[in-house]
Amino acid sequence: MKKYKKPLLIALVVLDVAIIVFFLVLSIMILTAVTKYKAQAANNTEGLVKAILQMKPVASFFAFVLPMFLVLVGNIVGLMLYVRKTTKKEPAKIEDLTEEQKEELRQELLRDLQAQSNKEEKQE
Repeated sequence: MKKYKKPLLIALVVLDVAIIVFFLVLSIMILTAVTKYKAQAANNTEGLVKAILQMKPVASFFAFVLPMFLVLVGNIVGLMLYVRKTTKKEPAKIEDLTEEQKEELRQELLRDLQAQSNKEEKQE
């Protein structure tokens, strides 16, 4: 499964970019075709743009707006998961601590060990 993870991720990113570019180009084509009057724009264009301009608003919502919204939500969720995965807090290393912090840590460990030995003595 791990050997398929990277190619699958690349394929998903390529698909995501392709969908975004498709919707972007389509929206630019529609914006350039639509002038003051939608009916005239539908008559002056051909192909997919003409079909989209003649669609009912609900159909165009489900065909273009909803998928674009879902792609956007998917991208946001993916980005959040990626950021969480890459920014996990690592435990501090002793080499990274200052001398004062090391001394505080020694004192805290000593107190914990003394408290633990006191508990063991009380139990006996």
